[in-house]
This record gives sequence, structure tokens and C-alpha cells, in this order.
Amino acid sequence: MATARGPAYLLTLGRWRRGLGIATQSRALAALVPGVSQVDNKSDFLGKRSHRRHPGILQLSHVRLPQVLVDAAQLLLLESSMPNMEKQVQALTNYLWSRHLPVEPEELQRRAVHLEKKFLENADSCQMEKLCGEVLHALRRTTYHWQELSYSEGLSLVYMAARLDGGFAAVSRAFHEIQARLPEFQPQTLMDFGSGTGSVTWAAHSTWGQSLREYMCVDSSAAMLELAEKLLKGGSGSGMPYVPGVFFRQFLPVSPKVQFDVVVSAFSLSELPSKANRTDVVQTLWRKTGHFLILVENGTKAGHSLLMDARDLVLNGKEKSPLDPRPGFVFAPNKKPKEEKFSMVILARGSPEEANRWPRITQPVLKRPRHVHCHLCCPDGHMQHAVITARRHGRDLYRCARVSSWGDRLPVITPSELPPSPAQDPPES
Repeated sequence: MATARGPAYLLTLGRWRRGLGIATQSRALAALVPGVSQVDNKSDFLGKRSHRRHPGILQLSHVRLPQVLVDAAQLLLLESSMPNMEKQVQALTNYLWSRHLPVEPEELQRRAVHLEKKFLENADSCQMEKLCGEVLHALRRTTYHWQELSYSEGLSLVYMAARLDGGFAAVSRAFHEIQARLPEFQPQTLMDFGSGTGSVTWAAHSTWGQSLREYMCVDSSAAMLELAEKLLKGGSGSGMPYVPGVFFRQFLPVSPKVQFDVVVSAFSLSELPSKANRTDVVQTLWRKTGHFLILVENGTKAGHSLLMDARDLVLNGKEKSPLDPRPGFVFAPNKKPKEEKFSMVILARGSPEEANRWPRITQPVLKRPRHVHCHLCCPDGHMQHAVITARRHGRDLYRCARVSSWGDRLPVITPSELPPSPAQDPPES
């Protein structure tokens, strides 16, 4: 069992349902931070829901792997003769979570020049011939040695034991974000880049099983593709797959005309050897995106950095596909059963003006007597610390804030310009 709560690093844009009722006095406009935010009283955001189920709640509680997938994975592990499986699983887990990004050639050159200047300051004529060797030795000692993982049959099994449940939980959280905010969205095709054990396919089938007709799984490791296919067939190489319409291949489709409703890359950008490779892959994945591009990485600084680069590449990219000129916008970011910490970004095609303008809570909500502290990421990208009270902001918003969690959205609006507002009242105690 794993939970799908991850750090919400990114700005959320979504869709709201507008109500026809007149806002009550408790939902009157009030500045959360003077001149910046207002309570969203333009829509009946609660409707008939309780505060604990307000439409900004996006938590996905405990996620369980489908039992048929658990049975298949256990069968494959029992049939394997690998020694010390638990130790190998722990070693691989530690390695993946401590991994840094590969050093770019430009950065390596900059470091070499810096070391050379440093050594030249202290070198005499007889040491000059040793300078090159000293620079190389210093670079080896101070530079992170990134290595590409080659997934053999044995390592694929270890990866499955280490990451199957966590990967399933993380992508389930991303799919839940789309389904909760766009219930009418029913994708028919999905492509999974770096598909590995196939956890994306299982999570997508659990979310949209009735509508998805084609799953394209792309992975450079033949051993991983074989393992994913066995898992679909109950742990054997024969029989009918549990999820129909799944296709496996080792290379991305080359035709620029092929698009998929949903494109996913989960924990795969970190497996690419350079920024240039990641740029090519993200651009290719975006061209193949019909509606949503979902990128998921570990909840580390390295994983977050990868997603920020990918987000900026899509949003600021000069390249416009003649087949799909629609621009992109950020649709979403993103405790013991097992806890899965991850970073995610969901990029959507279309216009962000159509999306919901509610800010996302980016830190744990601090509940105090008669007031609540919320740290928000607003649609314009600015961070905001809001102190919410029932007296100043209304009972509805105050109670919604008290039951909200990290990653949820708060039903307030942040227009670009507001008239000056009076000084904020101190928190009630």
C-alpha cells in the first residue's frame, strides 16, 4: 500500500463550475493579503457539499495495487532464484534516491579551467608537465560520476520489487488530479515513455479503464518490456493480458502525425544522460500530446529541477507544431503505509484562461485557534502567505482552509489589480 501525496511544487490551473446562486454575506469579498487576493464569491463553490469535501480538495488517500498485479509480481519473485533480494532492493532504492543529474560538458569544462588556473598559481617550471594529470585527478575526485542503468532481467525484477507500488501511487495521484477536475475527460489513447514495469498502464486502467483503448509502452530495455508483459498476463509468458490494447516497443513512434490523448513520462527523464537528450525527448513528447503531458520524478532537488526545465521548455518553446498549434499551460503540480514523495507537472494544451484560477497550498496548513496559516502558489506564479479568519474572510472559506492539506486548492481568486484595501486585521485568538 502506498499513499499518493507528493509535494505540490507547481502552479495549478483548472476549471470551476459556476453556480447561479447569490453569494451569502459570509462569502463577501475580503483581501487575504491586502491588494492581492479575494474570496471567490463569483461561484457557489460549495454547492451542497460539506466543507470537508469542497472542490479544492485533491487528496488521494491510500492507493492499493490491483490484486491481480500483486499476485503476478509475487509469482515472478517466487520463481526467481536471485539471492539477497531484500538487500538488493534496498541498495537500488538508496541509489535511485541519492542520484544526481549528470554533469554537463560545459560545466565540466568550466571546472577544469578553474582548477587549471588554481594549480598554475602554485606551480613552478618543473611541475608544469604534471599539470594536466593533476587537473584530471582533481576532476575525478570532485565530480559526480553519473552512470546509465542497464536493466537486465535480474535488475528489472529488483526494480519491480522496489518501485512498483510507489510508481503506481505517484501516477495515480496525477491521473486523479485530471479526473477530479475534468470528469468529462475520457481519453482513448495513452503513451508511456520509459514504461518500465508498466505501472502507468495499470494506474490508467484503474482510472479510465472503460474509455482507454490503446496503450503504447515505450522502453529501451527489452527485459523491462518482457517483465511488463508478464505482469499483464498474470506472471507468465502466455495467456490473455489483464489490460487489453497494450502495445510494447523500444523506440518512440517516428511519425509526427501520431498523437495520444495522454502522454506520460514517469521517473524516466532522470535516466537520460544529458540536458540535450532531455530537451529532445520533452519536445518529442509534447508534439505527441493531444491533451495532457504528465511528467513525474522523484521528490528530490534533482527531480524538481528536471521538471522545472521541462515545464519552461514547453511553455517558452519557440517551436510550433503545424499539426497542433495550441499553446501549453500548467494544469497541475503536485502519510505509515508506504509514503511516496514525488514531483509532478501536468501540462495541457489549450488556453489557461479557461482554467480555474484558485491557488494551490504549497506547505502543510498551520491551524491555530480561530485562524489558519496557508502558504499559496498563485496563478501568476507568486507565493503568498495568507492568514485566514472566520470574521474577516467568512465562515465558509475559514472552514475550508482548516480541512485543506498540502497540495489542495483554496477557493480564492487573485486578480491582477485590486483597489487598495484596509490594513489586515490581526489574527483572532
